Amino acid sequence: MTTSDVLPGAPPNMEAIQAKFASLQQKYTEEAAKRFRSDGTSQYVNLADAKNERIHDLGRDPWVDHAALNGQTPAVKDGGKYKFVILGGGYGGLIAAVKLIEAGLVNGPDDLRIIEAGGGYGGTWYWNRYPGLHCDVESYLYMPLLEETGYMPKHKYSTGLELREQAERIATKWDLNDKALFRSEITECRWSDEEELWNLGVTEDRGPEEGKRSLNIQANYFLVLSGVLTIPHVPKIPGLEGFGGEMFHTSRWNYGVTGGSQEDQTLTGLEGKRVGIIGTGATAIQVVPQLAKFAKEVYVFQRTPSSVTWRGQKETDPEEWKTKIAYKKGWQQERRENWDTFLNYAAKPGYPNLVADGWTEMPAYAAVIGSPTFGIIEPTPEKIGEHVGRVLMLDIERAEKVRGRIDEIVKDPKTAAALKPWYPVWCKRPTFSDEYLQAFNLPNVHLVDTNGKGVDSATTEALVVDGQEYPLDILVLSTGYRSPGYGALNPAKRTGIKIYGRGGRSIDDKWEEKGASTFHGIVSNGYPNFFFGPFGQFAQSANNAETLEVAADHMVHFIKKAEEKVGGLAVIDATNEAEEGWAMEALKRAGYFASLTVCTPGYMTLEGEFNKPDESPAEMMKKARMGLWSEGILSFMKLLDEYRAGDLEGIDVNPRKSR
Repeated sequence: MTTSDVLPGAPPNMEAIQAKFASLQQKYTEEAAKRFRSDGTSQYVNLADAKNERIHDLGRDPWVDHAALNGQTPAVKDGGKYKFVILGGGYGGLIAAVKLIEAGLVNGPDDLRIIEAGGGYGGTWYWNRYPGLHCDVESYLYMPLLEETGYMPKHKYSTGLELREQAERIATKWDLNDKALFRSEITECRWSDEEELWNLGVTEDRGPEEGKRSLNIQANYFLVLSGVLTIPHVPKIPGLEGFGGEMFHTSRWNYGVTGGSQEDQTLTGLEGKRVGIIGTGATAIQVVPQLAKFAKEVYVFQRTPSSVTWRGQKETDPEEWKTKIAYKKGWQQERRENWDTFLNYAAKPGYPNLVADGWTEMPAYAAVIGSPTFGIIEPTPEKIGEHVGRVLMLDIERAEKVRGRIDEIVKDPKTAAALKPWYPVWCKRPTFSDEYLQAFNLPNVHLVDTNGKGVDSATTEALVVDGQEYPLDILVLSTGYRSPGYGALNPAKRTGIKIYGRGGRSIDDKWEEKGASTFHGIVSNGYPNFFFGPFGQFAQSANNAETLEVAADHMVHFIKKAEEKVGGLAVIDATNEAEEGWAMEALKRAGYFASLTVCTPGYMTLEGEFNKPDESPAEMMKKARMGLWSEGILSFMKLLDEYRAGDLEGIDVNPRKSR
């Protein structure tokens, strides 16, 4: 690497940075090796799949009001036929529903239904209600449909409660409150070649008194928008099920144990208690300072430290809101695109930074979400090595600042050293807090660093790390979710639905044979009128609400244009040629994401499974088909706009024969 390789905007002190480069790479490699496990994702158990009753019960819905829901007229009837069925009542499903309504595609009372696993709208903001919860993306960017609802967020970073309330606000404004079947899952969907409809098997959990109800419904169009991080899991720690104290997952917070509520986070139940928390990701960063305020002792069990930078929370100034933020039509999209320009490492000198947050100070995050600056990376060892070297160089200055900030804040040198992240910014979702690092200066907060190994075991009274027991009264599991890359981004694997398309072919069989197979990341040949959430072969932003909105716009375009073309209900299917051509676009860009090979194991790399070196060429090819649009989301949106100016190229459209 020479100074001629430096990209525009790289720091000026390149010689000093280059001197650190080799030793830093070695340090990253050593730290990643500590955390690699041969069992990969199987080191975790998904709560819903757990055989042990206590572990399984950690996934139960603590918020649902079964009596109230059972007293309502069910939104979905057994044997009912609906034009649109959407799986997911979080932001993704709600955005899609609004887009369908606004496009004039929903007209009758039975045109739209939503199936949602939770007891209400909100998705991740329904499930997650832990103390300290805020969005890590500016709420003016993240909170969907702000312009349409006319809502002004209270703070730059909204609380979880406010984000859930926005979901409920959307449902009310667009008259969706009687359109959702809550507490329900779709277990199987089959395309009928004769009726040209989807047959959906639904299971509704009506609570302990009434049990479960099975329904069979039909849909002309089936949209799966059930989120990214939806399946909570816990590590397989020997003896965990026998721990004698209280225990819960952060996505199912137990205020009955801690005291307080989402509205009043005064955790009086922690007084005099020894509390342990496993995990130091984006959730724990927010939880730990709240535990520290009330618990007698807090033990933070760390496998891999997070990268923590400043947050800068502040109340929304109504005058600034009216004159500088929500000051014109289209302001939210303009603000999103401005922010994306920085995250995609595409901001030219002098380009205004409207958001000015921690995200916009980490250009190397583009290594995992794409950038137009780097171009297509040739799939040769030399070119891939150069690319990885460039983005590592681009991250050095930020990484040094993050580690230096820890030394400035954390008083104990040993604790400060253990809290330092030794991996590039794109390997784990970066975090933002003005309280987390400061909490380790409190006398009742203790870091238990496991040196990359995790907790060894649990007893009835304690967790055990490196032979030492840590007695606890309460254990909080901040251990995250199944990786969104699970099942090679197969929508059936990701949701747990058995999906059968034309001729009864399972989508599992198709994915197993070919790998990720989509057109534009949202439809798959042989599965007509089936649209699914944008993960592989799409573009991504650190702002997931934006990604969901881009996908919903494209889904609605397909449906609206197809119906206009045939004058009514349509059968929409990607051609095999278009799908394979699109897969080639993903393969062509796969070299860009080789930057993940330097990462410590985590959910971004399927706990290291993404980086296995001993796979066959065929398996490596299938894995490469999972790739994202490497030029970033702004480039991708431009591509979609240009496509939508045409006539559904690559899509077979026919009128539905059976009415």
